[in-house]
Amino acid sequence: MNVYYYLNGTVAHIAPYLAVIDCGGVGYACRTTNHTISKLNLGKAAKLYTHLYVREEIFELYGFASESELGCFRMLIGVSGVGPKAALAILSSNSPEGLAMAIVSGNEKALTSAPGIGKKIAQRIILELKDKLAKGQLTTGGGETFAGGVTIIPENKVSEASAALAVLGYSQSEIAVALKGIDLEGLSLEEVIKQALKKMVKA
Repeated sequence: MNVYYYLNGTVAHIAPYLAVIDCGGVGYACRTTNHTISKLNLGKAAKLYTHLYVREEIFELYGFASESELGCFRMLIGVSGVGPKAALAILSSNSPEGLAMAIVSGNEKALTSAPGIGKKIAQRIILELKDKLAKGQLTTGGGETFAGGVTIIPENKVSEASAALAVLGYSQSEIAVALKGIDLEGLSLEEVIKQALKKMVKA
């Protein structure tokens, strides 16, 4: 169980891959991504969804601007050979929706664009996560199952969009409602996913 669900306070310090959030006079150092840092401003209020990483003598707090990014981080560190540093690098080069698309489409280049991520680890991430997604076993590491246990085999834009949204933690019923009314034929896959995400955030 994660000790901290989120931190809500004032941005006290920003550095590469690091944000310090002051909550009631206590500064919490959160390792984070470029995407999250780009949304923070010194002295301004901020809310970061967190993950406490504990391994032997390592005790680190990770924070993200959205639950989708947190979910992707947990998903990545669940892959054998992928640690927090690699996960942050990948998420700094890919948005959650971009990562989801890379996984369901097998786009290795999207992953290897991140510093320190080679072809072998990119292939492992895609293979492991696509396999878990197809079996309905993909989780955020916090116990939430993606896709509601429904097998997804991307064959067209609808199924690819559904699979990508499932990677981000949405259930099949939520995805079906979000995709309704979107111009699936006229829009690119990325635009379909973005529009669906906007509808689910507003819901």
